[in-house]
Amino acid sequence: MSHRQILQALTGLLAALFTAMLSTTIVANALPTIMADLHGTQTDFAWVVTAALLANAVSTPIWGKLADLFSKKLLVQLSIIVFVIGSVVAGLADNMPVLLTARVIQGIGMGGLTALVQAVIGSIIPPRERGRYSGYMGAVMAVATAGGPLLGGFIVDSPLGWRWTFFLCVPLAVVALFLLQVTLRLPHTRRKVSIDWLGSLLLTAGVSLLLIWVSFAGKSGYYEWMSWQTAAMVGGAVVLLALLVLVESKVREPIIPLKIIRQRTTALAIVASVSVGIAMFGSTTFLGQYFQIARGFSPTEAGLLMLPMIAGNLAGSVGSGQLISRFGKWKRFLIAGTIMVIAGTGLAGTMDHETDMVLVSLFIFVLGLGMGLLMQNLVLAVQNTVRVSEVGSASASIAFFRTVGGAIGVSVLGAVMSSSVSSRAADGLRAANIPVSDGGAGDSLDIGSLPPAIQGIFRAAYGDATATIFQIAAVISVVAFIAVLFIKEQILRRTLDIKPTPTTSVEPGMNGGSDVVNSGAMSTVPDTVQDNGTAAEAAETVQGSGAGRR
Repeated sequence: MSHRQILQALTGLLAALFTAMLSTTIVANALPTIMADLHGTQTDFAWVVTAALLANAVSTPIWGKLADLFSKKLLVQLSIIVFVIGSVVAGLADNMPVLLTARVIQGIGMGGLTALVQAVIGSIIPPRERGRYSGYMGAVMAVATAGGPLLGGFIVDSPLGWRWTFFLCVPLAVVALFLLQVTLRLPHTRRKVSIDWLGSLLLTAGVSLLLIWVSFAGKSGYYEWMSWQTAAMVGGAVVLLALLVLVESKVREPIIPLKIIRQRTTALAIVASVSVGIAMFGSTTFLGQYFQIARGFSPTEAGLLMLPMIAGNLAGSVGSGQLISRFGKWKRFLIAGTIMVIAGTGLAGTMDHETDMVLVSLFIFVLGLGMGLLMQNLVLAVQNTVRVSEVGSASASIAFFRTVGGAIGVSVLGAVMSSSVSSRAADGLRAANIPVSDGGAGDSLDIGSLPPAIQGIFRAAYGDATATIFQIAAVISVVAFIAVLFIKEQILRRTLDIKPTPTTSVEPGMNGGSDVVNSGAMSTVPDTVQDNGTAAEAAETVQGSGAGRR
């Protein structure tokens, strides 16, 4: 495909990805209003987010595997249709059960879009050129992730009302569907397929049980972290996931190919993605709360205050993408990205309820820059090591573990946040000789309705507690740095697929005098040969020497 054809195809793909990402963040600032209108409880509040994350996480690898078996274009369009149905039902919901069901449908569609867009890009663009286009994808994800709360706050504050936080995504999805039909020309080779339904069931059950456990553990009215419920749910999840590994090692078409997961680059990228997921989802979730509760800004103002993170993410994703395509080197950007994420979360860990907003903007800019350097480049590193026939599963594996890491991270950090706020608020109330209610000091999020003296205590508690969760995120981000450090860099190939060629004897003196021994085995044209100035000639020499035998 020419550069123009790729850009045309990307228009529809990025429109679809933007719609999916936007739907996960736009609802954040609308949740308090939704809960009041539909008479939802605090548990419902959590599950509006958790239901979509659960469906997204467990469906991502399934969509990814289907992308390796069926037409990627058809699957992308199907996932958009599923997403539109969920969005319409959510916007029309008049009670919490209907809304939660709609969020599950939305999550399934989002899982498809997240996995399939990356898989399609991996199928039409060689890894060496993919960096520049991955930068565009990173920019779209940055705007959707950080700009969603701004748009959601504006819609809630406008006459449109909260229902349009769901309806707004529908026309965007329809436009994306039309653009994909017109611009995307993706060849598909029909082949006999075998769907791993048992693996899909075990994956869904195991991950869902784990995320349900972490969503409610330690929360008032449910169960403690150390309890029989925890033992039962964690033990059940471990058994289900162990059975999943056993099944995946036996079936013909595994939903998560173990041979890909076992590869060094993929395994380390997965470890890094879990840490990045915690930083990415945690930052957008708790920064919005920090701006609104600890600092007293409106939903719209809180969204505007996220702009430095958007700018950092844009700069990191677009800039690194261009440089990677130019030089073919990507590991240095992953290392720089993890350092930036550690620095950004560490600096955010010094914030309190009185920190100068200029400093806060600087901290989140650094964090956004790190995430921009990391998110798409981790996927690129993995896609470079697999065949086109496996790019769907490989891309989905990274997205899956990033989403699961984010879901678990947000739940755990949220539990820490709740405990820290309650403790700090109780200490502040006691110091001011104000009685502490039996229900806990940190239960209310409606700070504006409290007396001014108590407002100050609660804002201080939320501001200081936010620092605690960022400190934890900084420690977790060190794991990503260590994982990236041990990833072995492979120069990005210029071909779409890994092309096997017979190794042949090469006369001494070729390629600087090195000798290649003919073993008769199949191998790939070395990346170093593909990447130098005589790539075409060298590849032709290697391939041509074995053409007669082939």
